[in-house]
Amino acid sequence: MNGEQTIGQSIASAFDFFGSVIFTWVPNVISSVFETVNSSARTTTSVPGPFTQPISASDFPGFLKDVAAPGVYDSLAQGWYVFVLLSLTLSLPFIAVAVYCSLRVFLLRQHERRMFHAAGRPVATRDVPKTQLRWSHVLEQARGSAEHGWRLAILEADIMLNELLDVQGYKGETMGDKMKHVDRANFNTIDAAWEAHKVRNAIAHEGAAHVLNQREVRRVISLYEKVFREFGYIT
Repeated sequence: MNGEQTIGQSIASAFDFFGSVIFTWVPNVISSVFETVNSSARTTTSVPGPFTQPISASDFPGFLKDVAAPGVYDSLAQGWYVFVLLSLTLSLPFIAVAVYCSLRVFLLRQHERRMFHAAGRPVATRDVPKTQLRWSHVLEQARGSAEHGWRLAILEADIMLNELLDVQGYKGETMGDKMKHVDRANFNTIDAAWEAHKVRNAIAHEGAAHVLNQREVRRVISLYEKVFREFGYIT
């Protein structure tokens, strides 16, 4: 509530300032200019007062004649230059503020358009694919120091390979059956898939009896990675 009152007071002060400039300062400057013209002409009859005093049609030719006098014209021109200079000096801060506000509004509109387009896209297109998240988890386990994690990494990578075979349309009760139906012309990394799957079978059947080391784990994971990258399964 206090913030709204402060904004309202600021707006009212701005309107008061502009009103003073337009309705008080500008007329006073014009009056001063023409008072200077009148005093330089040293006449009280032919040159009318400031613009606040009307000039009749019959007095207008005399007004032009008096203003065209060298001393009067020079004073008028000098006063006009001063008026223009003061006007520009006072206008520059407002021009700068107007340009700044225009730029801020332009940038705000651009941000709103980006947010609008982003809101129109499905959430799935902005999320990391689940397959990539699973593969990142496999790599994290394979790079660890726990042998249990190594085994889980190879088992999870083999599950992903099985899903890839399903996506490619290979049929069979087991992964071996599916890979037997693979056309090598369309599956360049089939040998890597077989080699990695054999290690997985050894881990699954022998359990802890099958000894693993970190170098072997990384080699097997790299075999799975070759297969996945061939089909764009991971990035």
